[in-house]
Amino acid sequence: MATRTATLPAFAKVNLSLKVLHRRGDGFHEIRSVFQTIGLNDTISFAFTAGRGLQIGLDDALGIEDNLVVRAARLFCERMGVHGRLAMKLEKRIPMGGGLGGGSSDAATVLLALPALTKKACTLVELMEMGAELGSDVPFFLTGGTALGIGRGEELYPLPEAPERPLLVLAPAIHVSTPAAYKALGRGAGPAPRPELTSPGEFRKLSIFQSFVWQAYLASDAENDFEDAVFQLHPELKRWQRKLERLGAQPARLSGSGAALFGVFPDRAKLQGALPQFRTEPLKVFSTTTVTRRRFRARIVSCLREFVQEDSWPPRSL
Repeated sequence: MATRTATLPAFAKVNLSLKVLHRRGDGFHEIRSVFQTIGLNDTISFAFTAGRGLQIGLDDALGIEDNLVVRAARLFCERMGVHGRLAMKLEKRIPMGGGLGGGSSDAATVLLALPALTKKACTLVELMEMGAELGSDVPFFLTGGTALGIGRGEELYPLPEAPERPLLVLAPAIHVSTPAAYKALGRGAGPAPRPELTSPGEFRKLSIFQSFVWQAYLASDAENDFEDAVFQLHPELKRWQRKLERLGAQPARLSGSGAALFGVFPDRAKLQGALPQFRTEPLKVFSTTTVTRRRFRARIVSCLREFVQEDSWPPRSL
């Protein structure tokens, strides 16, 4: 049997804006967010050979426990009736636990690659359903670009996209767990939402968020509700955010619940001027760009071009 091989990027994301609303009956919080893919990425290599039974292997230098790459591959193969041997290699570059969605993006990349490599027809609806089973952020990475996320973030709608812009990502050696971030917000416990998280407080949050979206993501309206709470836990994050702003980033924000920060710059020259200012800080610093939906999809399809129909999304096997 011929082996189909491919190597795909798994792009990170930032939250251009993030509003946390009430706690839902299922224990999760209702959110409103604008997600944006960026050029920082992990890489996953695949080799699939059809055969009897099912064998899934992952070469992962970090030895990540309960890796979403394997979980996504197993879910797809069992759901779609795939038989054979699947070998994968994961090369991590996206910092873990930083609010950049690396694990979710890895899972989505598996779901995008396997229909082409296993010759299984799979609709976007089916991929979205599998993605939502794996995690709230996974469905976004099946679409890319700029998108509105509501509910837990898994309900997605495309937004008009701005031209690609340069940005810096600052990744400190700080891990902020999402439960800890919600606890710091004071919204993670108790039998019911706190009063200030319901109307009229929520109405104001939604008004601010709607303004941000309608005004094409103006920096002055960009907000992340986690910042105040997380910055109290880790004051150095606030200092680095202010430094990004002083150096010309508009906006400069925490991504997700952190601890990664990002700054969007008006041009490459401004970014290059800011970059040396972080060399002495205890940070990993990544210079990259925002990635539009069109470029996101083109990169994925080009990596699978031997096996997929041209201009198909999600990638469809020949």
